[in-house]
Formats: sequence, C-alpha cells, structure tokens
Amino acid sequence: MALTLRERFDRFRHDRMGNVAVTAALVAPVLLGSVGMGAEVASWYGDKRAMQNAADSAAVAAAANGRPGQFVDEAKAVAASYGYEDGEDGVVVEAVNNVACPDSGAANCYRVTVSRPRPLLLAQVVGYGGDTSVDGSPAKLIQATAVAKQASGPREYCVLALAGSGDPEAIRSNGGPKADLSGCSVMSNSSARCNGHDLKADVGDAVGLNNGCGKKQNSNVKKLADPYAELATNVPPVPCVEFHTLPKKKRKPGDFPPENQLADQDHFDTPKCGDVELILPITITEDKVLVIREGKLDLSNFALKTAPGASLTIVFVGSDPSREHGIVGDGVLDFAAPKTGPWAGVAIYQSPTIPSEAISYAGNSPTWNITGLVYMPKASMTFSGAVNKSSNGLSCFVLVVDNLLINGTGSILSSGQCAAAGLKMPTSDGASRGQLVS
Repeated sequence: MALTLRERFDRFRHDRMGNVAVTAALVAPVLLGSVGMGAEVASWYGDKRAMQNAADSAAVAAAANGRPGQFVDEAKAVAASYGYEDGEDGVVVEAVNNVACPDSGAANCYRVTVSRPRPLLLAQVVGYGGDTSVDGSPAKLIQATAVAKQASGPREYCVLALAGSGDPEAIRSNGGPKADLSGCSVMSNSSARCNGHDLKADVGDAVGLNNGCGKKQNSNVKKLADPYAELATNVPPVPCVEFHTLPKKKRKPGDFPPENQLADQDHFDTPKCGDVELILPITITEDKVLVIREGKLDLSNFALKTAPGASLTIVFVGSDPSREHGIVGDGVLDFAAPKTGPWAGVAIYQSPTIPSEAISYAGNSPTWNITGLVYMPKASMTFSGAVNKSSNGLSCFVLVVDNLLINGTGSILSSGQCAAAGLKMPTSDGASRGQLVS
C-alpha cells in the first residue's frame, strides 16, 4: 500500500539512522584541532628542550670567556653550533653580563636567552591565536634562558710578572713574535698587552686589562702574592770585606782573586763576594748551592752542568744598585734544581733586596737548559730566546720577574713535571670555567 506524504514525513522524522555520521561531521573540526594542537604542543616542547641545551652551553661559554665585547660572540657561536644561529630563521640569541646570580644575588652572572617563533598550524582550529606573529600570521614564541657564572679553580703559571715597580703592563709582546708558550699559563699583576700574537699560552690572566695575551684571556683577576719571597730566609750570611769586580778589559795574572774563579764544584762550597767567573767547564756531580753577594756570574763561554742525580741552585744576594746581580757570558747553563730541601725546585734565586735591574735574555747568551724556578723579582726582562729542560732534569720551568717583554722567538718548554721536580708553581684561584646556576 502506498504511503501518504504525511506518513512518509512522520517516518523520516522518527528515523535515527545516520545520527553518528552527522555528529561526527559536527565534531570533526574540534577533534582534528585538538589532535593538531597536541602534536604542535609536543613539537614546541621538543624545540624548547633543544633550545634549552643550546642556551645552557652558550651561558657556560660566555661565563668562561668573560671578556668584555667577546663573551657575546662566544655565546652566539656556541648557540649556532646547536642549530640556533642568531638572525637566521627568526632566531634571536641574547647574551648579557652583570646580571643577578640566582644562588647569591651578586650581579656577576651571565644570562643567555635563545628564542625563535613557530608559525601556528592546526592549533588555530581550536581558537589558539599564539603570542607573537611571523609575517603577519599568528605564531608561538619558543624561548629558553640560562644563567651561568665564572667558577674558580686552581691555575698554575710558568710566568708570573709581579709588577712591584708599578709597571702598568707587566707582560708585553711587540711586533707579533713567534713566541710559543704552549702548555704554559701566564699571569700579570697589572695589565698585559700582546700585539699581533697571543704567545700561544694556554691562559693569560691579568689584574688589569688583558689585551691579547693567551689563547684564553682573563682580565680583572685577583692579584697573586709573591710565592717565593720568603725563601730569602734560606740565604746564609755572606761576610765580605770587599766585593771583587771582573775587569772589563783583558787582565793580568792576579787581577782577579782565585777564590772567585770556579774551576771545579768544590769552589761552590764557599759564598762569594762580588763577581765570579767560570774558568773551565764544570759538571756538578753532587747537590750544590752557589751563593754570590753583590756580584754576577760570568760563564766565559763555558758550560755549567749537572750530572744525573745531581742538582744546583745559584743564589744572588745584595742591595747595591751599582753592582750587577745575574748571569752573563755566552756559555751554557744546563742544570737541574734540587727536588728536596730548602731550595727544592729553585734553580736561580735573586734575593728581593736586590735593586731593580734590566736583564736581556736572547737564548744563547747564555743558553738556558734549566729545570726549575728562575726567580728575579726586581728584573725588567726582555725575553727573545728559548728555554729548554736540563739534559738530566724534568720538564719544568717557571720564570718570576717584575715585568717581561717577549720578542722574537720567546719560547718556554711545557712545565708539566714541576711537581715531580720539587717545585710548587705559582698558583691562583682565578676564574677558569663557566658554571651553570639556572
């Protein structure tokens, strides 16, 4: 029987088939937006984790660098190595110093912020409008921040310029010398300036401004006290009636007393008054200390050496500014300092009472093959040669002067064996690394 129009309408009105499809069609945009939002949020979290790693490393690098005008470049370079290059694809890397440290409140921390906007995709379906824009379209700003500070750690120096004379730049180099202080760190108790060459020193520290000295350069570090001045108490009394002076011209027999002429190691046992000279090559086979008051040691083209197992310390004491107190001649110094005893690790020691002197070392006048400390606290030294280890000693050399000018090929061997050689190197708690604090 055929249905009337009214009957057909009533049946259609009460028919529930297709409800699910209709409902699904209505909620599909919401479901799709929710799923899309979840996927986008997950990608944002992934970006933020990667960005946080970049910010952490960049902050540590900035703090470790610490140099005004350079720590920013350091931070940006590190962030770029993580794929966040400042100025590319909307990335912004900001590095600032002198911010408050979360752990102490002191304004000496470094903060790095890395950010990049991400254009919105399906998140817009659920009504999220983002918090920034990219080319006029809504976007989400992903950002990570890290804070780091300079951490202190012990640092040993093979060159220490005390700057007791007030020299404003106690370490200097001129003209881009071929200096090589690899394996060595240097410290100036005033400022330091190296023109055209960083000396290849591992680290250069300066109480004032460090301008170019060292592969890693630190300014405004804490002053380092003279660690060897107290060794002057080891110098025995040297009673002198007169101080002998080597004639500048060719002399006649008897012009210079035999007690000031060194022909063998037995002559080292008596302290000397005035100038002293080698008259023969000498190889020390026992532990010896040569003390010279108000005089210099002239090698006279001879070699002064120590045999295996033997040691030598040369001590200069005095206070007369008209006298020379050092080593001259074109000979060879090839000796090792003692490993134990009152002069442990000390090869050459000038008493702090000695007046200021200008000393030039060119590498072959004399040749220095020395294991141990060369301590000349009042010396203004021009250094243009090379120092090697003693033939029968360890690799350890430390130079302490008032101020130092490095020219030419100035080279110092690595000082990695000083502890075994009996020498405690000059050591400070200078800033050596960055430490993440937030």
